[in-house]
Amino acid sequence: MNPVGIISMSYARPFTKAHLPLLKRVKAAGLDFIEMLVPEPGEIALGELRVAIEDAGLAVALAARMNAKRDPSSEGVIARKEGREYLKRCVDVAVAVGARIVGGPIYGAPLVFAGRAPAPVEEKRRQQKVKWAVEALAEAGVYAASLDVVFAIEPLNRFETDLCNTARHAVELVQLARAPGLGVMLDTFHMNMEEGGMAEAIKLAGKRLVHFQANENHRGFLGTGHIDWATVCHALAGIKYQGPITLEPFKRDDERLGVPLAQWRAPVRDEDEEIAASAKTLRKYLEAAGG
Repeated sequence: MNPVGIISMSYARPFTKAHLPLLKRVKAAGLDFIEMLVPEPGEIALGELRVAIEDAGLAVALAARMNAKRDPSSEGVIARKEGREYLKRCVDVAVAVGARIVGGPIYGAPLVFAGRAPAPVEEKRRQQKVKWAVEALAEAGVYAASLDVVFAIEPLNRFETDLCNTARHAVELVQLARAPGLGVMLDTFHMNMEEGGMAEAIKLAGKRLVHFQANENHRGFLGTGHIDWATVCHALAGIKYQGPITLEPFKRDDERLGVPLAQWRAPVRDEDEEIAASAKTLRKYLEAAGG
């Protein structure tokens, strides 16, 4: 059955030495791995992190932290250069902590359109942006493969990126880059908004799918939203996907009017019971689907 994990952001951001004891709680909640945001320099000693993860009996995957200053498809020369260098650093960090997968919107900086509406993109500009992204991915993919690491290209919804929003987009990027060390990552939160059907999107990704994130439509604990997990898990079984599946429950109890739902907030209570229940629910659907 697929390894099931949880992202470190469900506990803390940034994840520092002070948070290492949380790893044993992750294991106790029945998870197989932790998906870490790629640590920024100085946040935590990579060797110490690796030892703590291994001591907790966990595996590890990484999530890239792209931004406007390191954007491989940016119109700014410096930002493009920093983006390419950052992708290589992600690979080096993966090797240091024992991870084989680095996922995320590695083609460019996630955009938040609230307050600045997206503008139409001229065809020539669109083609150039895609070209820059493909060149960076090709270079990063070769470097990753040389160190037995895989980049997982994640489509995000229309409110977070204007480059890659669907499984078809991610597959096209992989095909255009034509490099080893590249695969596709799908997230049901984004799929719920952008895909015509989740099963069809999973089938389209097929053998290129190297990482999967199982999230509710409202980022709550698995089973508390309206995602059709039976359909999702049957689709994963249909393509014989045996890779890791990450939970990303970010929804908090504070639902006061005016509190931004999109803003990450640290947990204010122990959520281990709900996390364990989420993992158990997912495994139930995977088992029923024959995954």
